Amino acid sequence: MDQPTRYPWNDFPDVLIHASESSVKRHRAYAEAKAGSAEAATELVIELLSSSVLERMWRLFNEQTPVLISIHAEEALGVNAIPEAIARAISGFLKWPLERKVTQANKVSHTGSGGFLRLQRQAIFSGIVAPGLNYVMVDDFIGQGGTLANLRGHLIAHGSRVLGATVLTGKAYSAKLAPTDVQLAELRSKHGHIETWWRQRFGFGFECLTASETRYLSRTATSERIIESLEAVAG
Repeated sequence: MDQPTRYPWNDFPDVLIHASESSVKRHRAYAEAKAGSAEAATELVIELLSSSVLERMWRLFNEQTPVLISIHAEEALGVNAIPEAIARAISGFLKWPLERKVTQANKVSHTGSGGFLRLQRQAIFSGIVAPGLNYVMVDDFIGQGGTLANLRGHLIAHGSRVLGATVLTGKAYSAKLAPTDVQLAELRSKHGHIETWWRQRFGFGFECLTASETRYLSRTATSERIIESLEAVAG
């Protein structure tokens, strides 16, 4: 299995979310946008992008000369057009440049899937980026946050910084990517004896998990259950 690259989170800021899940998923253009329609994605994004979030992005990142980079992911019905539409719209509003050379190299089909499948099917990224750039990552949805974690790792591995991330929608609790020391301690207290196995399987330790991934694993009754559940979706 190809392994992603991840790094510890340090003081990574919360992901900025533009709209509620209900307003996005009930929008007339959502299904076509998710299936690859650039026109539908533009309609969806223009109507739901938050001016207050754009303002906050400007205040947080503009002085650091940010570059926008979106997730290019293949879904069950086609290539998801929403992340690129978000990045284009933000670029138009804030006049930040776009990076288009990095792409997701595998198909993970996370939409609507369970937690263990998301953990097992790690997104892998390809494409060389110029070192020394400051990126803001863009995606349509945040669940466990693993895809953003792996894109961040790819960018850092090529000598760039990642300032933050923004998504069109997701649950508020998913916005916090960095697990707390308390969350990591709880996970290691319960399942720490499989961390070496985890590192061999996925290429990173528990310190590189997202807060949502950490919480999900901590809530799993036994370590054996974690291993069995991952093996069950490995095929």
